[in-house]
Amino acid sequence: MAHESFENSATAEFMNSHFINIKVDREERPDLDAIYMQAVVAMTGQGGWPMTVFLTPEGRPFYGGTYFPPAPRYGMPSFIQLMQGIVNAWETKRSEIIQSSGDITKHLQRTAVLTGQEDVLSPSMFGKATEALAKDFDHERGGFGGAPKFPPSMTLEYLLQSFVLHKDSRALHMAETTLKMMAYGGMYDQIGGGFARYSTDVNWLVPHFEK
Repeated sequence: MAHESFENSATAEFMNSHFINIKVDREERPDLDAIYMQAVVAMTGQGGWPMTVFLTPEGRPFYGGTYFPPAPRYGMPSFIQLMQGIVNAWETKRSEIIQSSGDITKHLQRTAVLTGQEDVLSPSMFGKATEALAKDFDHERGGFGGAPKFPPSMTLEYLLQSFVLHKDSRALHMAETTLKMMAYGGMYDQIGGGFARYSTDVNWLVPHFEK
């Protein structure tokens, strides 16, 4: 993107006219990279580099992704089209964006389940991770913590792998309950398939209408 978009004069002019642009070296600031990567994964279900994140003036993420092409392709908007949409949304739906950024920030504050500085993964660490997830698990409605509830794709993958490898029935219960409640709730698109970005309530009933 540095060559395709950032060095393009029209794109650069638009960026400088509407945004405060900060390029982060993830080798120099792995802490910032980790925080905003978690945000992108929460918003899109996947992460990677290059990473583009749009923030409020307070530094809270509200939209992000990885690679955006210089011209529309494969159903993706161009990078400048994306920025135009962001500018328009900020001007017309600012309160909703601020609310969304607050929801994402609260979600990020709940994501860390392991602490410590151990460099080598051990079986006990997996047990601790599952226990930490179990404490935050909503046994009645599935998912973890309160509203907003994001589809916890990476957590579910971990739980299913934990059941396969360690025969941990708690892990299977948490994964199955969460997936069932997501499928039964309003987040699931009954017509087009797929799931909304997240649920604004604890019951998975009120979706945030993005995929």
